[in-house]
Amino acid sequence: MQANEALEAATQSQFMVNNLWLLIAAALVFIMHLGFATLEAGFVQRKNVLNILFKNSMIISIGILTYCLCGFNLMYPGFAEDSSGFFAFAGLGLSHTTEGYSAADGTYTYWTDFIFQAMFAATCATIVSGAVAERIKLVPFLLFATIFVAISYPITGSWKWGGGWLDAYGFYDFAGSTLVHSVGGWAALAGIILLGPRVGKYTAKGLRAIPGHSMPLATVGVFLLFFGWFGFNGGSVLSADPELVSLVFVTTSLAAAAGALGAFFTSYIMFRSYDLSMVLNGILGGLVGITAGADVMSPTDAIIIGLIAGTIIPMSVSFFDRLKLDDPVGATSVHLVCGIWGTLAVGIFGDCAEGVGSFGAQLVGVLAIGAFTFLFAFIVFSIIKATVGIRVDEEEEARGLDVGEHGMSAYS
Repeated sequence: MQANEALEAATQSQFMVNNLWLLIAAALVFIMHLGFATLEAGFVQRKNVLNILFKNSMIISIGILTYCLCGFNLMYPGFAEDSSGFFAFAGLGLSHTTEGYSAADGTYTYWTDFIFQAMFAATCATIVSGAVAERIKLVPFLLFATIFVAISYPITGSWKWGGGWLDAYGFYDFAGSTLVHSVGGWAALAGIILLGPRVGKYTAKGLRAIPGHSMPLATVGVFLLFFGWFGFNGGSVLSADPELVSLVFVTTSLAAAAGALGAFFTSYIMFRSYDLSMVLNGILGGLVGITAGADVMSPTDAIIIGLIAGTIIPMSVSFFDRLKLDDPVGATSVHLVCGIWGTLAVGIFGDCAEGVGSFGAQLVGVLAIGAFTFLFAFIVFSIIKATVGIRVDEEEEARGLDVGEHGMSAYS
């Protein structure tokens, strides 16, 4: 009798520890939204700071509400056995009862499951926010963000994390290099194609740099994101498993550090300058790159993945500039390109037992999710552009969106 009571007490204690860690991880991911807001504010011009902060404040709010209304049940629909695992919907709103609910073998509660996943959902739209900054209309962007987070993000998420067809196929994405980051990157790419570059960015004489107004703000933003990533990746263990959480913390840190070095050396070789913005994005690139396989990589693997991700950043930024695709914060390079790299890296460095996480499975996942997301975002942006418009006029762009959209400024 005493042995059974002791076992029950130990089980309950473990449940409480697991649940508490997931809630702490959710709070850390929430902090990442402050990091995104600060980073994007630093990378845009002074005249557009209030606008970017407004968008970031609205995105987290929209993300939580839409995920509550339909996103959670669309992403985790409980595919039927005879389903193709492509689309299913469990209904509107959160459940009124959690009786019989079991997440990850009863590791945490229904409410913890929701709030942890909701923090991820809003991240996708935040990625888009920075890429289309300084020339997009506020309300049309918020309309896009609402539709995107409510429908597109949870559908592709269900293909893997919801037990859909990609999960059955063997695709592996631990914490979202593709399911979160490159999904946001594909949507950002669709947006900047339809928007066009900022006025004066690409001239007859070539590229004209439009520097952000505050590198201190951008730097603070990157360190806040780095800090929050411990919850992003560490929480994705979905328990407080001491060994696995510790490993994820180590691989996450090593990849970020290596990403900084990769960007530092590559940007100096390419541009002959010590560019802080490249190093900051190199850190983020390393973090995005390791996210798909942080739980299955060795420290050495993590360093290599991060180093390559950081090396990619300056080359990717230069590539998009040659195509005249204007991205003020480098979101497409960090989240799209490094997200693709990190997902494919699982197939190169990971232990692909029984085909799970094989290079072929990873490539199929990248292509399928990329095609669906880009097409969805392009269609939604196109409809909005054809109806209410998505870009401010040249006069408003010159004055700044703070005055044009909000009638006030971030700084007196």
